[in-house]
Amino acid sequence: MNTALYLASLSLPNLITRLPGGVSQGIIWGIMALGLYITFRLLDIADLTVDGSFATGGAVTVMLIIAGYPAYVALIAAVITGMLAGLCTGLLHTKLGIPAILAGILTQFALYSVNLRIMGMSANKPANPDVYNLLISMRSIPSAILKGALFAALIIAALYWYFGTEQGSAIRATGSNPAMSRAQGININNMKLIGLSLSNGAVALSGGLMAQYQGFADINMGRGAIVIGLAAVIIGEVLCDAFFRKGSEFYVRLAFVALGGVVYYLVMVVILWLKLDPNDLKLFTAVIVAAFLAVPYIRSQSKSSFKLAEKQSKKEANHAGT
Repeated sequence: MNTALYLASLSLPNLITRLPGGVSQGIIWGIMALGLYITFRLLDIADLTVDGSFATGGAVTVMLIIAGYPAYVALIAAVITGMLAGLCTGLLHTKLGIPAILAGILTQFALYSVNLRIMGMSANKPANPDVYNLLISMRSIPSAILKGALFAALIIAALYWYFGTEQGSAIRATGSNPAMSRAQGININNMKLIGLSLSNGAVALSGGLMAQYQGFADINMGRGAIVIGLAAVIIGEVLCDAFFRKGSEFYVRLAFVALGGVVYYLVMVVILWLKLDPNDLKLFTAVIVAAFLAVPYIRSQSKSSFKLAEKQSKKEANHAGT
C-alpha cells in the first residue's frame, strides 16, 4: 500500500518541467568537464585545483558585475584568474617537485582564503538579475540553454583547433608518454604549466557562468566539482564509445564530454523527482561515477574472456581433428 501511495505521488508533468533546468545546469557543468578533460585525459593528471578555481571564477565574475563591469568582461577576468590558479599548481608541481595531486590540494586549500578576500570576506555575494545585466540566468531557462550551448560549442571548437597545433600536440604527447616526449626535445614542464592553466581557465569560466545562472557566488560552490566533472567526463566517454565503436574524432569526444554533464544532471533531476533524500546525492554521485568508471574495464575483461574462450575452442577443435 505504501509503495502504491509513493508511486501515485510521483508526478510525470513535474519531472518534465524540471528537465530543462537540469539541461541548462548540465551544460554549464559540461564546460567545467571540458576543462577537467585536459588534465585528466590529455595530461594524465588528477588536478584537484578545480574545486577552488570553480569558486574563484564565480567570485571574480560576481564582484566585477557588482562593480559595474559588463558580464563578458567579468567572465574574461574569471578565465584569466582561473588560469593563474592552474599556473600556481603547475609551478608547485614542476618547480618544487610536489606531486601533482598534492599541488592541486594545496592550491585549492589556499584558494578558499583567496576567494573569501575577493568577495570582501563574505561567504556569499548575490547578483540580482533585476539589478544587473547578466549573460545567463535561471529565470530564462531556454535562453540559458541556448547561450550555454553556444559557449560549449565555442570552447570545443577552440580546443579542437588548439590541440591540433604543434604546441597542443606536444601537450597531448606529454600526457601520453613523458619520457618519449622529453627525448623528442619537448619541455614537458612547460607543457604541464600550459595544460593546467588552460584547464582551470575553462573551469573558472564555468564557475562564472554558474554564478550568473544562480544569481550569486558562494565560497562553497566549487565543493565536489572534481567529482561532478569526473562523472561528466566518464559518462561522455562511455556514451561516445557506445555510439562510435570504431573510434571518433577528437571534437566528437569533446562534444560527448560536454554532453556527459547534461546526462549527469538529468540523472540528478530524476533522483530528486523520485523524492530520495537530497543528503544522499553525494552517495548517488559516487555510485554513478564508480559504475561508469567500471564499464570500460568490465567491457575489456569480457572481450578478453571471449577471445580466450574462442582460442580455447579452436585448440580443442584442432586437437580433436588430429
